[in-house]
Formats: sequence, C-alpha cells, structure tokens
Amino acid sequence: MQEEKEAVFDSIDNVKLTLEVFREMYKSCTIRADKLRKSASLGFINATDCADYLVKKGMAFRDAYKTVGSIVALCVKEQKPIEELPLETLKEYSDKFEGDIYEALDLINCVERRLVPGGPSKESVGKQISAVREAASKPSSSFVSEISDELTGVL
Repeated sequence: MQEEKEAVFDSIDNVKLTLEVFREMYKSCTIRADKLRKSASLGFINATDCADYLVKKGMAFRDAYKTVGSIVALCVKEQKPIEELPLETLKEYSDKFEGDIYEALDLINCVERRLVPGGPSKESVGKQISAVREAASKPSSSFVSEISDELTGVL
C-alpha cells in the first residue's frame, strides 16, 4: 500500500497543476457551438444510434451494422452527416427507415439517451459532478484515503 500512495499523491499533484493551467486557458477561449456541432456531426457519433434504430425496427444487429457502415461510407464520400441524408436515400439501404429516424439521429437526443454512469447526458454528468463535489468537501486526507482504497481494488 505504501508504494501505491506515492503514485496517488503524484497523480493528485499533476491534476492540481493541470487544473490551474486549464482555468487560465478557459478564461481566454471562445466556444463556437456551431463549429462543435458540425465537428460532432461529421464524426458519425450517431452511427451507433442509427444501427440501434434499425435493430428496434426488427433488423438483426449484424445487418444493421453493415447497413449503417454503407451509409457512413456514402456520407464520407459526400462529406455530409447522416442526419442530412434524405429519407429516400436512407430507404435505398433499408425499408425500415421512417420519418422518425431523424429524431433518433439528433445529436442532442443521442447524448441525452446515454444515461449510464460516466455517460455524457446532463443527468449523468450532474451525478458525476455531485459525486466529485461530495468527495472534495471531505477533508483531503479522507478524500485521498478514499481514492487510495478504490484504487487498491483496481491495481
């Protein structure tokens, strides 16, 4: 346990230094929501949601995965996100696509459906922030001890 404590303390020191740098960087950054959204769209983070949609409509996952892969290939070729494809184009890949696909592909909806520990939904992030605040409100020796105990089980 003694050998692990040094690594924990070093990690905490590194996080503190990183947070100081990040705080200064954040003060001067400009968040461009339009650029972030466009980048997220072109990353095809909603491709899994598209496959899930097809599975819910009765398609086998392996077929949905292959179908969506073909759709993503088309999107890459045309340099456009999945959600900008017309329904007629999507229907060329599967007759299971209906007008509700766009709700399934909406990036905000995709994020908000991720209601798992560590997930990106507002609810999940709120729980994570609450947990960190609760842990940080404890005396630092208790906080470090708690982290050490958790890491011991992992290491």
